[in-house]
Amino acid sequence: MGMNETPSGERVHIGFFGKRNAGKSSVVNAVTGQDLAVVSDIKGTTTDPVLKSMELLPMGPVMIIDTPGIDDEGTLGELRIRKARQVLNKTDVAILVVDSTCGKTEADHELIRLFQEKNINYIVVYNKSDLLTEEKTGSGNEIYVSAIKKANIEELKEKIASMSLRDEQKLKIVGDLISPSDFVVLVTPIDKAAPKGRLILPQQQTIRDILEADAAAIVVKEFELRETLENLGKKPKLVITDSQVFAKASADTPKDILLTSFSILFARYKGLLDEAVKGAAALEKLCDGDILLISEGCTHHRQCDDIGRVKLPRWIKNYTGKQLDFEFTSGTEFPDDLSKYKLIVHCGGCMLTEREVKYRQKCSVDQDVPITNYGIIIAYMQGILRRSLEIFPHILAEIEE
Repeated sequence: MGMNETPSGERVHIGFFGKRNAGKSSVVNAVTGQDLAVVSDIKGTTTDPVLKSMELLPMGPVMIIDTPGIDDEGTLGELRIRKARQVLNKTDVAILVVDSTCGKTEADHELIRLFQEKNINYIVVYNKSDLLTEEKTGSGNEIYVSAIKKANIEELKEKIASMSLRDEQKLKIVGDLISPSDFVVLVTPIDKAAPKGRLILPQQQTIRDILEADAAAIVVKEFELRETLENLGKKPKLVITDSQVFAKASADTPKDILLTSFSILFARYKGLLDEAVKGAAALEKLCDGDILLISEGCTHHRQCDDIGRVKLPRWIKNYTGKQLDFEFTSGTEFPDDLSKYKLIVHCGGCMLTEREVKYRQKCSVDQDVPITNYGIIIAYMQGILRRSLEIFPHILAEIEE
């Protein structure tokens, strides 16, 4: 991925929902100006959510999501509906497409209830307005359009843009913790799961955030850290390390230099930090036979010593001395029922939207299942969690009470 590309987790996610044959895919194609979705008169043409990253004026970088019909039938239809509902967890703006010749049905009203329950901005789009006997325009968050005739499509895009505006004061990854001219040292072992010639996404995003704060980013491998700090000539404000080499980075970083990890920074960035710090202590209560869920937001190629599926289970078993069982999810998959798990260990969430990470956190809290993340649980097991949180005094004060 190029450094100037917007990661999927940072894009405004625009989901298109509705009944089969309401014209969702036609509206998607009209809004984007591209044939992103297959259009057919046959009901149920869209069988799974279709995601497409693109630049869409006047919004900028977005993720367009076309979903299966919410009224699909049969066992397979139920699975498709479940997929469509999962999309809501990452949706910033929901577009409910209604066949204007039929009007809203109970299925449409149920979707609206879900939008409201999840606090999602939404627009009701009455498609096929060209088939109506009298012209209608709609008001508020409703609009009449014709995807075939391209009628009111520009007006619809303006409505979507007005609901897509994000808070310019959104938390930064690290930029608010440093000052111009500060030095920040990044410890980045070469990740075998990353495409050749590229850093993994959290490292890229953190470097960008440091540069935007007018600070200097110094990138080293784990075995270069000690010598770099000795010869730097200026004390860095912060050392940020990959969680897999946390112990070595801690040993090589003088105590008067702040130390944390990419994973911990992303826990804060995605709104999970407070809950994840509390969740790590659940390690002390695990018993033989307990089941843990390890959840990743991406679907990268698994390596023989994969951090999520191999290293973490091994480290957790060694730390607790218990016979534990592990289950794994990746990408958009996340169980609705978490009751069988004693602990959820989540990745940093760099590929997920803040909304989706917070949804997963809410699910765990509502079902009384502790949740933590990779970097925090690794720091906890290695006895360096307190040190890794010194940059966040309010969090540190909570765990020391």
